[in-house]
Amino acid sequence: MNHPPASDDERRFWLALHRLPGVGPKRFRRLLDHFGSIQAAWNATPTQLGQAGIDRRTTAAIVEGRGQIDPDREAERLAAAAITALTWMDEECYPPLLRTIAAPPPVLYVRGELTAQDRSAIAIVGTRRRTTYGRIVATKLAGDLASAGLTIVSGLARGIDGHAHRAALKHGGRTLAVLGHGLDTIYPAEHRSLATEVAAQGALLSEYPLGVGPAAEHFPIRNRIISGLALATVVVEAGEASGALITARAAVDEGRDVFAVPGPITSPTSRGCHQLIQEGAGLVSAAQDILDALNLHLAPAARQLAIAMPANDEEVQVLAALQRTPGAARHIDDIIRDAQLPAHTVGSTLTVLALKGLAQELGNQHYASMS
Repeated sequence: MNHPPASDDERRFWLALHRLPGVGPKRFRRLLDHFGSIQAAWNATPTQLGQAGIDRRTTAAIVEGRGQIDPDREAERLAAAAITALTWMDEECYPPLLRTIAAPPPVLYVRGELTAQDRSAIAIVGTRRRTTYGRIVATKLAGDLASAGLTIVSGLARGIDGHAHRAALKHGGRTLAVLGHGLDTIYPAEHRSLATEVAAQGALLSEYPLGVGPAAEHFPIRNRIISGLALATVVVEAGEASGALITARAAVDEGRDVFAVPGPITSPTSRGCHQLIQEGAGLVSAAQDILDALNLHLAPAARQLAIAMPANDEEVQVLAALQRTPGAARHIDDIIRDAQLPAHTVGSTLTVLALKGLAQELGNQHYASMS
C-alpha cells in the first residue's frame, strides 16, 4: 500500500510510537496499512488495535505509552539536538537501498546529511581486536574506495570500523556510521571526536531513539542497517564469533555481495574471513577487486558517462521485466511478478540499475527502463 510522505504533524506520532517496546518494523507496517497513518494508530482504541492484528501485550504497551509519551516533546527533543528523523514515508530522503531490506527501521535518526552519493556505498567491517595487518588493509581499502567516489559505511567501533571511517575522511570521502544506541550518546567514548568528523563529512545514523544507551543486544540488530545501506559488505578481519560475520550474513540474506580479505592461516582474526571465502564470498586483495566485481571501476564523473551492462542474472531478469513496457513506468510489484525474484532482491537490484543509468526511479515505487 502506498502512503503520502509524512507531514511534520504525522512524524511526531512516528517518533512517539517508535519509543514503545515491542513495536518493531512488522507491527509498524501492520498499523500503517490498517489505519492509514501512525497518528490514527496512536489514537486507536484497544478494540481497534486488536482488529488490526495487534496482540494484547503490545496493545497494552501502546495504551500505557499514550499516557507517558508526548509526541510534541519528542519532536522538540530532536530539533534541539539537531537530529533529523526519517520515516518510511520520506521517499525522497530515506536511503533507497535500506528501504529494500526485510526489516527496514520505521524511523531512522540522522545527525549530519545523507546525499545522493551515499547510494553508492560500501560497508567495511571487522574485529575490534584488529592486528597491524588489519589496520593497514582497512585503511588502504577504505581510502581507495573513498577516492573512487564511494561512501564508506561502518559502525564506529574500535578497530577496523574506526580505521575505515578515518581513511574515508582523510581522502575527502563521505562516510556513514551506524550506531547501536541513541545519537545523544557516543560509544566508545574515545571516538567522540571521530563521530564529530563523520557527522560533518557524512552522517551518524541509528534506529534507536534519544536516551537509549549502548547495550550488547543492540549491536547485532544494527548490523543489518550497516549492510542494508551498502551495495556490498567487505570483512577485513573477523574471528569465528565476530559481529562482522553477522553483518556479512545480513548482506547475504538481502542478496548483496560479500567480500572478505584473506589473512595468515595462523591468525585467529582471519578465521572468519577464510570461512566466508569458503562459503562463496569474493576474495579481496585490493579495492579494484570490489570495483570490478560491482562494475563500478570508473571514477564518479566517468562512471556517469559510461555505458553500463547488467552484471549478473538478477540484473538481467529485472531489466527484462522493466523493458516489457519500454519507457513506461512500472510498479515494483509488477516487476517482482515478471522477474520471478524475491522482493528484496528486486528492490536492491533496481537501485543498482538506477546507479548504472539503466533504470530510473520515478517515485511511489515506480520505475522505468532507460535502455
